[in-house]
Amino acid sequence: MNHSTKTHNTLVYRLSQVLTKLNQGESLDPQSLATEFGVNLRTMQRDLNVRFASLPLVKSGGRYRMEEAHLGKLTIKDIEKFAALSGVSGLFPKLTDQFLRDVFDSSRASAWLVKGHHYEDLRGQTRLFAELERAIVDHRYVEFTYTKTAGQGKLHSQVEPYKLINNKGIWYLAAWDEGRLKSFSVTKMEALWPMETTFPPRSQIEKELATNDSVWLGEKRERVLLRVGAKVAEYFKRRQLIPNQLIEKELDGGDLLVSTTVAHADEVLPIVRYWIPHVRILEPLAFQKQLERGLTGYLRQAPDKP
Repeated sequence: MNHSTKTHNTLVYRLSQVLTKLNQGESLDPQSLATEFGVNLRTMQRDLNVRFASLPLVKSGGRYRMEEAHLGKLTIKDIEKFAALSGVSGLFPKLTDQFLRDVFDSSRASAWLVKGHHYEDLRGQTRLFAELERAIVDHRYVEFTYTKTAGQGKLHSQVEPYKLINNKGIWYLAAWDEGRLKSFSVTKMEALWPMETTFPPRSQIEKELATNDSVWLGEKRERVLLRVGAKVAEYFKRRQLIPNQLIEKELDGGDLLVSTTVAHADEVLPIVRYWIPHVRILEPLAFQKQLERGLTGYLRQAPDKP
């Protein structure tokens, strides 16, 4: 673990613990906290006075506590969310006091969805990100220019924005455009213009975004069936390694039948490659053939000379 990761993890743990104590009604002494978490008094005071500045804290006799009206109102997810946002300056474009207040505003919190642990730094696009967030909350149409890789910018107008999604470190806007649900990479958007007119949100989109682990939105999906070898089965049992993963059956000997639904082969092929030789695609057969052709082509390549 590198130094920055270790520092981040320590900070998140400290903030989570302090926020939990406040939520439970404890009256906290900064010096005692500094001793408990192995930091100096100045660091602990910065946590309470700066990082938690947007919380309804009462300071009396040098101690800090949460206002009684707010005790017990934060869930574990709220605490984890606040700690993560407070501890990582690059996750969101700019962690202002107003933004941290918005973390506890359910309407604002519904504007984004974070998936994964690594992230794209959007600090240079603070204004665009904030305007998208506001348009999502207000259900306002947006207009923007979108430039794909090595392509020419295309104007998209009358777009209905629904969610900002961080998937595997990349920020996307999930939006209804030209009669279907699409995902747009935020870093490829420019000249954003939130419009005055509003739209009635489509309930089916919220449902799809809540259940779909992929960023291939609005595409026709097909079922994929994998056979996972017993040697690596535990990893697939422990957490979802494939988007929309479902363990269908555990076979004699410990192998697993694992299914998913994908809109594109690239959603599953890189994962299967990673777990070779322990994972094989049973259905559709065309995906397994595509995998084998790719591997054959790779093995035929002449090695690079040093």
